[in-house]
Amino acid sequence: MTADAKPRVRVIKKQIEGIRLSFGSILLMLCATFMLILSTFVQVNVSHFILPSGFFSGENLLLSDFIHTYKLIPQIPVVMFIGAFLGRKYGITSILLYILLGLFVIPVFALGGGPRYIFEYSFGYILAYIPAVFFAGSILKSGYTNRNIAQAVLVGVLTIHLVGILYMFFIASLKHEGWEFIRTWIVAQSGIKIVYDFVFSFIAVFIAKYAKIILWFYM
Repeated sequence: MTADAKPRVRVIKKQIEGIRLSFGSILLMLCATFMLILSTFVQVNVSHFILPSGFFSGENLLLSDFIHTYKLIPQIPVVMFIGAFLGRKYGITSILLYILLGLFVIPVFALGGGPRYIFEYSFGYILAYIPAVFFAGSILKSGYTNRNIAQAVLVGVLTIHLVGILYMFFIASLKHEGWEFIRTWIVAQSGIKIVYDFVFSFIAVFIAKYAKIILWFYM
């Protein structure tokens, strides 16, 4: 085989592999969309050790005072898993399918669905899944090192929360909401929750790294 022919063979081989894997890719995207829908309606109780404020003031505390339980909706970690597992192109396609289903087909969002959902305060978080997957996928494209995983999670989670907050400001201004409402809403949606999103998104991306290896090993 001549040197000029080798690049053409590689291109043809990639095209054949792309055709062969197209059905599998579609199936994976549909499964990812279904995972995202499920995560919208699931709450995970996360319990961990804390030092209560009364510990420093000498109050009589019970063992239960040192345990904090947080009800986590794992949607953002699932989004980060999708981005790490499917990559930018397929990951964004999966997210777009979720958004289109919620706006025009079935109520898959937390508060329902339909075109009017774009005026919900939380819709900005959903829209932010697209750039979050793009940025995270771009970072991970160069490899799944611990540094890249940490950067992908940091950028992805921050993108979701920042875009979500900015969108909420926009909708709140349209509805002439006061600052107290806005402050309370931000604390509820992006207060301590962002810490849990960082932690569990890192775990989700780490799982995606090995899930991807196992998948391609058996395919």
